[in-house]
Amino acid sequence: MGFLRNILALLGLLVLVGLGWGAMTFRGFDPAAGRLYLNLAGELARSGNPAEAMVWKREVAEGLSYEEVDESIRSLAMDLNIRDVGALPLGDQVAAMKGAPWRKLKVYLYCNPLTAAAMVDYATAYAAWLPCRVSLVEDEQGRLWLYTLNMDYMLHGGRPLPADVAAQGEAVRNSILSLMDKAAEGDF
Repeated sequence: MGFLRNILALLGLLVLVGLGWGAMTFRGFDPAAGRLYLNLAGELARSGNPAEAMVWKREVAEGLSYEEVDESIRSLAMDLNIRDVGALPLGDQVAAMKGAPWRKLKVYLYCNPLTAAAMVDYATAYAAWLPCRVSLVEDEQGRLWLYTLNMDYMLHGGRPLPADVAAQGEAVRNSILSLMDKAAEGDF
């Protein structure tokens, strides 16, 4: 009985030391960071796929064609005041290189240049997140999906951003999510 009590006491001590280390290491982080990384760990455990754990996705409403969603995305971006800085028709390129049809995949590149500049001025590594990407992809069953990186990691995953940078980033985040939600329904 004493042995078991000593093992449990040691285990409790290790947990307390771990919690203390975590509290000291991550002090000063954005208040949303803990929940964000807990959700990441849960999704990673569920799917086993780090990419799946770090994206937002929306299934496109049944009955909408690839072309309709493509048109919706382009129209919505203009309305949301995010700049189209390119598109990569990767599915067409794969089909051309294989010499055989392949599923649809297009990556749209969007940016608010002033927000991008503010993020890079704050930390140059944010350049790797630029521009915002939204992918329209056909899955193996022929269903269409929209994907984008979960921008909350950029906005809330570390120490709080300066208020003006955070506000600009939140505005772009909200625009991208609005674009995805509306395009998934075929809105213009």
